[in-house]
Amino acid sequence: MALFTADPHSGADRPRRGSRAGWVVLGIALVTGLTLAVVPSPYVVERPGPVYNTLGSAEQEGEKTDLITIPDETVYPTEGSLDLLTVSVLGNPDNRLNWLTVAAAWLDPSQAVVPLESVFPADVTTEERDEQNQVAMVNSQQDAIAAALTSLGYDYPTELSVVSLADGAPAEGLIQAGDLIESVNGDTVANITALRTALTASGAGTPVSIGLTRDGTEQSVEVTPVDIDGNVVLGINVKSDYKFPFDVNIQLDKVGGPSAGMMFALGIIDKLTPGSIQGGADVAGTGTIDQSGTVGPIGGIRQKLFGAKEAGAEWFLAPTANCDEVTGHVPDGLTVLAVSTLDESLAALDAIRTGADIGDLPTCPAG
Repeated sequence: MALFTADPHSGADRPRRGSRAGWVVLGIALVTGLTLAVVPSPYVVERPGPVYNTLGSAEQEGEKTDLITIPDETVYPTEGSLDLLTVSVLGNPDNRLNWLTVAAAWLDPSQAVVPLESVFPADVTTEERDEQNQVAMVNSQQDAIAAALTSLGYDYPTELSVVSLADGAPAEGLIQAGDLIESVNGDTVANITALRTALTASGAGTPVSIGLTRDGTEQSVEVTPVDIDGNVVLGINVKSDYKFPFDVNIQLDKVGGPSAGMMFALGIIDKLTPGSIQGGADVAGTGTIDQSGTVGPIGGIRQKLFGAKEAGAEWFLAPTANCDEVTGHVPDGLTVLAVSTLDESLAALDAIRTGADIGDLPTCPAG
C-alpha cells in the first residue's frame, strides 16, 4: 500500500526547464569558445621581450659574448646594469592569433593588442621589414658610439652612405647603393638626423637637390620625396660611416630597430670612464640617439616598462617624448626619469649614483 501519491500537477515527472536552459547556455558557450579558439583575428600582441645588460654579455651563436668591447682602449670595471629593453611580437600574417589569445592579452596590462597591418604592412615584405630593422639597429649602434665619443670629447669625420633602395623608391634610377650623400638643397647633411630634418623642412612633393659623391665624383640629382606614414622620404636606406679614432664593437644578435641607441651610448661611456656612472644600481632605459646626443621616442614603451620591472630594475630612463604613454602605466617599484639628451641621461645616472634628491630632475609621473 502506497504511503503517498504523486500530485499529477506537480511536474515531478516532467523535464526541468532550468536544466534544459542550462544545457543550452553551456552549448552556446562551448561553441563560442571553440569559435574564438579557431577563428583568426586581425591583431598581433606586443609583450615584453628579452632584456640585455649593455655592461654584460649575451649568448651569441652559442657563446657568451660581451655586448660592448673596446679592444684598443683602457676599459674600466663596471657595476650593476644598464639594461636595454626589447618588445616581442606574437603573431604574424602567416600565423594569425585566435581571438582567445587576443582577449587574454587585452586583460594583461603588460601586453598590447595592435592591428596586424600596423606591424606588418601589406606593402612591405617580411624580408624588407627584417632588412629595415637590421639597418636601423646597425645605424643606432654607430650613432650610439658617435654620441658617446662626442660626449667624451673625441673628434672624428663622418660620411653618410646609401645601403639600398626600396622598390619603387622616388630616388630609383637617380641614387644608387654606395653613393655618399653630401647635401640637401646645398646644405650639408653629416648624419641621418640632419638628412631627415632637411627632407622634412622641404616637404613631400617638392623636388629637392641631393648632392652626392659616386665613385669619387661629386654630382647633383633632383628627387621628389614622398610622405610615408608621416615621414618625408626618398626611399633610400642609409647609414652613417663614422671614422672613429679606435674600434668600439657592439654585438647583439636577432634584435632590430633603433631604440637601444641611448643605452648603448651609456654603456660605452661607463666602460671608458673610471668608476660606475650609476653607482652600481640596476637601471633600465630606452630611446633612440643621434650623433649630437638627442634622445628620441620609441615604440612599445609600456611593454618595456614591465620588462624592466621583471628584470629587477628600480630606475627607468624614458624619452621625454614618450611620457604621455608612460604616465598611468608605471609598474609599482619602478621610478621613471624623463630624458631628452644624453647629458640629461648622464645627470640622472649621477643623481642615482650619489643618492641626490631627484626631485629636481624631469620625470614621467606614475599616475
